[in-house]
Amino acid sequence: MAHESAVYTHGHHESVLRSHRWRTAANSAAYLLGALKPHMRVLDVGCGPGTITADLAAYVPEGEVVGLDNAPAVVEQAREEAARRGVGNVSFTTGDVHALGSPDASFCVVHAHQVLQHVGDPVGALREMRRVTKPGGIVAARDSDYAGMIWYPLVPALDDWLDLYHRVARANGGEPDAGRRLRSWAGEAGFAEITSSSSTWCFATPEDRAWWSGLWADRTLQSSYASRVIEGGHATQDDLRRISDGWREWGASADGWFSVVHGEILCRVG
Repeated sequence: MAHESAVYTHGHHESVLRSHRWRTAANSAAYLLGALKPHMRVLDVGCGPGTITADLAAYVPEGEVVGLDNAPAVVEQAREEAARRGVGNVSFTTGDVHALGSPDASFCVVHAHQVLQHVGDPVGALREMRRVTKPGGIVAARDSDYAGMIWYPLVPALDDWLDLYHRVARANGGEPDAGRRLRSWAGEAGFAEITSSSSTWCFATPEDRAWWSGLWADRTLQSSYASRVIEGGHATQDDLRRISDGWREWGASADGWFSVVHGEILCRVG
């Protein structure tokens, strides 16, 4: 089993976790919720700070949810989130999606949100997710597609941001336009019954614009993404400052609108 060869582009700076903590089952896993039953055992791969994981636990009150991430500090934050909410049927552990520590057929559902775009072998990851899923169970994945992101007003610095992000993410071994590829990857992984869909995030209110533009403006200058941009020779510090300013310019526009398209797959295990 090949282990992960990609570098996580975003890292775990506060500006990144600010985005992850906003995610809920409703805004990030709605395509899956109708398939959940009260008794199910669910694995949430790449759980981050645990907000989606804790939400999923409410849909399986007679079952349990296990959240898995490869960053110990983030797993600890997820434990704290679940404890804060008083969620009793959830636990967290560290691990690698390319080599899960669970036995075959351990879970009814294995879910991954914004994970496959960052891993070195997404097809291998899906095979491993299938391995730990029971026959008749579901492997679910949702990933954004950066080439499908659109916005207004047309701030030139955001065009530069998108081009730069594509180059850096691919240099790190990932695929930023993963959303459109999920169905293909699932087929390569051996799934025969695949249901595909798409959904979006939209940021258009003054509060949403301030939040979305602020976290990207900060991430562009302060996160490990910024370090990888510079160290990889993809852009200069001045370039990053200009892009960060562009994010704030977009966020300050009363007409500002930003949409993020996601691909989604529900794969039935035979």
